[in-house]
Amino acid sequence: MARMIEGQWEGDWRPTDGDGDGAFLRKPSAFRDRIPLERPRAGRYHLIVAWTCPWAHRTLLARALKGLSDLVPVHFANALTDRSWRFEDRAMAPHGEQHLYELYLRADPDYTGRVTVPVLWDEQEQRIVNNESSEILAMLDALPSDAPSLRPADLVEEIDAWSERLYGPLNNGVYRAGFATTQAAYDEAVVGVFATLDRVEAHLEGRRWLVGDQLTEADIRLFVTTFRFDAAYVPLFRCNLRRVADYPNIQAHLERMYAVPGVAETCDLDAMRRGYASIRAINPTGIVPIGPRPLVGAAR
Repeated sequence: MARMIEGQWEGDWRPTDGDGDGAFLRKPSAFRDRIPLERPRAGRYHLIVAWTCPWAHRTLLARALKGLSDLVPVHFANALTDRSWRFEDRAMAPHGEQHLYELYLRADPDYTGRVTVPVLWDEQEQRIVNNESSEILAMLDALPSDAPSLRPADLVEEIDAWSERLYGPLNNGVYRAGFATTQAAYDEAVVGVFATLDRVEAHLEGRRWLVGDQLTEADIRLFVTTFRFDAAYVPLFRCNLRRVADYPNIQAHLERMYAVPGVAETCDLDAMRRGYASIRAINPTGIVPIGPRPLVGAAR
């Protein structure tokens, strides 16, 4: 893997840089600006995502569920190379870029850090507004829309509590398991993954949604991981103690989310599977596992 240092590539960086214990470390996002709350001109803000990435999927779901498809164009940089996400068709990139890092350098010629999705791009000012998924999701949710809020004011505290419970041990935990380079780091991560799934399974007993009686941001945060779990995290990240299909309540939640209008269009199971299989750090041969086939989310 690689990262940029003052606009140049450094090729020896690894996501386990740190104290040498082999644990995966996720670096913080670099662009953290906000957009005004009033409805912008259509096409001013663009969303750059990849089918593989669950963080990008969060923002794609917010765009769909809030009815913002005509307001915020989307671009897919699906191919993950040794340096950066690559646009499969330059004509579909904001300015004909081949790689996402070109857009980062357009925003900051001296950029230092990783090149990641999602990206919220301001076409009017030619800059990256934000590349932190949770903040992009909140900004899209706050834009004027006829759709219900994903963060209702009376549920925000509980939504944020569930976001905290899910992020470290589950959303990021599968990556800590998959990218671990020592047995101890893997063991610690994978135990946390399944302890959290056990907790969610118990919480969903007799419930349709994680918080309250409506779909919220908390459900999005769960869905982007459970959608990928059996197809990618079980075979490639060694999170194979159990499958989502072995958790009746989580499986029902997954199917319930997938059936919500607009959600299926944000999911491409086969593209996601190929994307994970292309990560040499976890799958040096690049061979795409044939299974297991999840019970929801067949290739579009």
